[in-house]
Amino acid sequence: MTPIEFPKRRIDISPRSLLRRYGVLVYLLSIGVASVPCAFAAARHSSAPEASFAQPSSTVPQITYAKVLKGSNPEYEKITVNAEGAGTYDGRKLSDPPNPRHFKLSDRTTQKVFSLAASLNNFRTCTLESHKRVANLGLKSFQYEQGTQVNRCQFNYSTNRTAQELTDLLESIGVVERHIIALDYAMKYDHLGLPRELTLIQIDLDNKALVDPQMMVKALQEITHDPRFLHLAQARAENILQEIQRQ
Repeated sequence: MTPIEFPKRRIDISPRSLLRRYGVLVYLLSIGVASVPCAFAAARHSSAPEASFAQPSSTVPQITYAKVLKGSNPEYEKITVNAEGAGTYDGRKLSDPPNPRHFKLSDRTTQKVFSLAASLNNFRTCTLESHKRVANLGLKSFQYEQGTQVNRCQFNYSTNRTAQELTDLLESIGVVERHIIALDYAMKYDHLGLPRELTLIQIDLDNKALVDPQMMVKALQEITHDPRFLHLAQARAENILQEIQRQ
């Protein structure tokens, strides 16, 4: 039997033809396998999150207060506030990971924080430590940031009245945040513990130990309107709300 011969066709393997017929991958193979890993590497690099790149410094001034005292509750406390009143609070054990919570201060409190810091020359010179022989009250630090400017000062105990006032003010903000954390926990996991926490809030409110207690309003309103909670808790939450509104 005579074999059948098919007519021979000329195959165009030019880069343009391969690209048109089989797409980018075949063309990449035609110019060398080594270029394929480079293409994938480039794609992987281009998909990297923006967070991996350095972010420009904010021009909004920011003040940070931190305190470290092992064995206390909390062991680590950090409060950050910018000139617009936006801030974060992080209170935890030293062994725990960071878990900052956002808050918003009133204009009055924000202005007071930055006014006190300005009276301390925004911490450009660190002369706050008393150097007196006192117990370990916790390593405290103030930090002022604006753009590339960063001023920082550390101390254990200071006799400077302005520094004491600023410390008390920021720690009082921390007290409010800890109450909010405790309320959130009790509302989720410990309804019977709500009256006790609300009593502690009432005591601090009566002692003027809370700065911007209106930050607790959202949680307090949830307690008063949710029938799952004890009537005693709802009554105490309502009393606290009324007192906050009178301030």
